Amino acid sequence: MWRNYLTVGIRALAKNRTYAFINIFGLALGLAACLMILLYVRYELSYDKALPGAAQAYQFQTHYRDPNTGEEIKLQMAAYASRAALLKDFPQIRTTVFALSSSPVVLQGGEATSTEDFRYVDGNLFDILQFPFAQGNRATALNEVGSLVLTESEAKKRFGNANPMGQTLTLVSQGKETDFRVTGVLRDLPKNSHFTATMVGRFDPATYFADQPSFLTSWGWQSGWLYVALKPGADATAIEAQLPAWEKRNIPDEIFGEQRFNQGDQADFHLVNIADVHLGVGQAAAMTPGNDRRTIVTFGVIALLILGMACVNFTNLATARASQRAREVALRKVLGASRRQLITQFLAESILVAGMAMLLALAFTELALPFFAKFLDADLNVTYFGQGGLLLPIIGLTLLVGAAGGIYPAFYLSRFQPATVLKANKSAADAQGSGALRNILVVAQFAVSIGLIICTAIVYAQTSYARTVDPGYKRQGLVQIENVGRRNVFPVVDTLKREIAQVDGVKGVGLTGIGIATQDNRNTGAQLPGRTEPVALGNYNVDEGFFDTMGIKLLAGRSFDANRPADDTTTPFPEDPAAERALAARGVNVVLNELAVKRLGYASPRDAVGKQFKIPFDPQYGGILPVTVIGVVQDSRFRSVREPVDPIMFSFTRYGEGWMVVRYDTADPAELLRRIETVWKRVLPDVPFEAKYSDDIVAKLYEAEAARAQTFAAFALLAVIVACLGLFGLAAFTAERRTKEIGIRKVLGARVRDIVQLLAWQFSKPVIVANLIAWPVAWWVMRDWLNSFDARIALGPTPFLLAGLLALVIAIGTIAGHAFKVARSNPIAALRYE
Repeated sequence: MWRNYLTVGIRALAKNRTYAFINIFGLALGLAACLMILLYVRYELSYDKALPGAAQAYQFQTHYRDPNTGEEIKLQMAAYASRAALLKDFPQIRTTVFALSSSPVVLQGGEATSTEDFRYVDGNLFDILQFPFAQGNRATALNEVGSLVLTESEAKKRFGNANPMGQTLTLVSQGKETDFRVTGVLRDLPKNSHFTATMVGRFDPATYFADQPSFLTSWGWQSGWLYVALKPGADATAIEAQLPAWEKRNIPDEIFGEQRFNQGDQADFHLVNIADVHLGVGQAAAMTPGNDRRTIVTFGVIALLILGMACVNFTNLATARASQRAREVALRKVLGASRRQLITQFLAESILVAGMAMLLALAFTELALPFFAKFLDADLNVTYFGQGGLLLPIIGLTLLVGAAGGIYPAFYLSRFQPATVLKANKSAADAQGSGALRNILVVAQFAVSIGLIICTAIVYAQTSYARTVDPGYKRQGLVQIENVGRRNVFPVVDTLKREIAQVDGVKGVGLTGIGIATQDNRNTGAQLPGRTEPVALGNYNVDEGFFDTMGIKLLAGRSFDANRPADDTTTPFPEDPAAERALAARGVNVVLNELAVKRLGYASPRDAVGKQFKIPFDPQYGGILPVTVIGVVQDSRFRSVREPVDPIMFSFTRYGEGWMVVRYDTADPAELLRRIETVWKRVLPDVPFEAKYSDDIVAKLYEAEAARAQTFAAFALLAVIVACLGLFGLAAFTAERRTKEIGIRKVLGARVRDIVQLLAWQFSKPVIVANLIAWPVAWWVMRDWLNSFDARIALGPTPFLLAGLLALVIAIGTIAGHAFKVARSNPIAALRYE
């Protein structure tokens, strides 16, 4: 019986090759898109889940809320002081390790090289994050201070083919040279991990922060990641429920002038399992770019929609050509076939088509997946056997798709009555039913296509807007140089600035503690006379050349002047108590941005000039620092448009900042950069030169949005192709069905144009209805997405109208060939159709 079903099915496909091609190719496209998206979704959900001990491994996060604005900053970081407090109060915790990001210079063979993704740790991190080792013992590799673990790639880069174990590298950090001995080689970390590192070194925090001891005790200083391993059977939810009481016991009150405040008042603490970090709500200060579950769900829905569209094609075409198989069904019933047998036969044919389409889809997936994975920077691969193998899911998906696409046609075709079909006056070309279901399915297909086109257009527009929106400074013609905040740069920073300023083409040089798209985030509380609650302000140091170099407009007052000692907050390093007391006594002059002026409650930039307030200072030097506003500059967006503009207080210092900005005006920026590098290497031969053009930094900042736009565009194109394939086949069968009708119309005087318009209108109506469905859905989805940006485009009618018009043009273009062919046919041939 099954052999007979297979034979009949193959003959039915071979009899109409156009129908077979549209069904198989369209279904293959849908299945391939579905497979690739689901592989990506599975990849995003797999972060750190395969690590041994992942169930007991957690990251301790700090989520802040601004009491003045209600804005939230959900950090993955935590204060170093929280480590000891957690161990003291929660016996369920087995161990904790603090990880600090740094960029020490490596001295090796007389050459200074930079490091990327370097982590200092104060314990054996790999006892918690149990990544596999290529050499060394994971359990003991970081037991001692001065131990160093490299990834395989980094070991190859540093030592070539030599054995790295036991080798020594000299690291320069905080102005000090320290020898580290390689005690382990880590397998290169997978991309589906929230943790990233090329080198991990064990350090002594007390020694490292000897010049900044407050780092070890301050609860307001989040500059590292705290990892927690729970004992077997410990309940993380129970621990988290006790954290509000825990913070009240452990975070001390601080005195700010006459005010008493607590760092825990605006903070919430959370234990987040490492498998949930990548898709968690806390994404600020992350090691690797995270994602959100809503995006993953969106991609999963798109995958199912495209697959559903392909199934709709099968249903549509099967019911449209039902009349061509009506006599076959009638004859089989006359010869004794039951309806159950006919349903089984048609379902088997559907599964056969799905099987052929799946084989073609797997070929498409194998060919496209390397490009798709490279584009998304993800380790995507297809494995058919073993753990995580796709063979059984593929078989299940084939059966499901075959049944979903064929179940309605099977019941529809099997219900034909032999007496009705075999009447002498019953044409085999006549259609069964009104075609209402087919129209509904076409509407659904084009609604999905139009929705994806709208989303693509809006994501592209927002991404373009983010890249080009006025950031409040002149972005073009700017270079940002790293490594300026290193201790060994301090003594020569004036020489470095002066010599770079003399390079031909350089128009300005400045130092800054808030670079373009950097992770540095420093805040302080401003206490105004008569107000009880401090106002949170960004607190960044710059030099006198910063504002002019960046092209930031001065709105009121004046900028910093290097010849006015009262402007200069530079104090000796290491710390000089006499200089600190002198600074606390005289206070500092600052420049505010517009938003800081508003937050502080001043009526205008001009009104703010000359006003005074206080900020916290080291308690041993009085605890408060008087501040005088000397100028106000326009707001500038140094970070992504997803983040709100910061209210900023700028102070003037001559060194100690992380970045140098250089304004240039030259036709050959690459040559200018080479000249600057030559100056750098002459002045600072032991510090690597790292510089980027501001345009490149901003482009990197919006890579995720650009990738999302291109992904939407690709799947929108696939959806349109699948919809058009179904429409093409449906138009062909509809035109065939109406051949006699069109012949009669021509005999009665209808012109070719009239008939083309008739057919075009028939297939335009579902597209118009599809717009009415797609527009509100797309508007609701994209409004929610755009609201995640601080600066965004207006959600106007243009993308909706253009998407609807494009879909209509595509639909008419798809059926135009059939329409003209039928309209220009000879009426005599049409009326002799039977």
